[in-house]
Parts: sequence; C-alpha cells; structure tokens
Amino acid sequence: MLEVGLKYTLQQEVTANMSARAYGSGLVDVFATPAMIAFMEKTCLRCVLAELQEGEGTVGIHVNVSHSKATPVGAQVRCQAVLIQIDGKKLSFEVKAFDEEGEIGKGTHERFIINNEKFMAKLAKSDNSAPKKCHHSS
Repeated sequence: MLEVGLKYTLQQEVTANMSARAYGSGLVDVFATPAMIAFMEKTCLRCVLAELQEGEGTVGIHVNVSHSKATPVGAQVRCQAVLIQIDGKKLSFEVKAFDEEGEIGKGTHERFIINNEKFMAKLAKSDNSAPKKCHHSS
C-alpha cells in the first residue's frame, strides 16, 4: 500500500557512460547532472514499484533538484527517496544523492501512476497523427 513516508535507497558506481563528457552536458569525467537526475528518478520508481497494482507503473512529470558537488568516475553514489505526498495518482518525493564524501544533490521529484498498457496504447495512437519530424544538422 502506498503511504507517505515510504523510503528507498539505491547505490551504484559512477561509470564512464554516466560522465558529463559522455552525456554531452560538460567536458569533464565527473557524474553528469542528467545521470544524477536519472538515478534519482530510478530510486523514486523503485520506492513505490512493489506497492502499485499489477499492470501499473509511474512516469516522471517534474524534477526540481540542485547538483552541488562533483563526483569522479569510479566513485560510489547513493540516492535516498522519500515519498512525501500522495495526491490522487500524483506522487511527490524528496530526493538526496550522496557520494563517499557527503551530499552531492537534493530536491524534489514528482511521478504519476499510470496503467502501462493504456499509456502505451494511447501513445501509439497519438504517434500516428503526429506531425512529421524535422531533421536538424549539428
């Protein structure tokens, strides 16, 4: 059962494909902000996954985080998510990320409970009527 106060912690090693250089968000080999945000989202998903009905999942709808400290490739990072509010199908989390030296980021994240099959069917239906994609050169 979903309840305010649910907590989940996830740990991982920062690999080269998580670096700012690999993401294109920077030129150095440190834990990229987009990788940290993805790690936070994954932790929030895992926090509630076992409590959802069969066939349900969640999708991220809002992220408000700061990334306050660089973490080198090879270091261990962990994220803690706490479910702080349930508003119908909208779930709000407090997230904090740490490396071996202390806090590296924090903020809030919101996710929305979905029926996975209906969500994908709706997406496939709307994709057929989507305008043709523009091609950009880089």
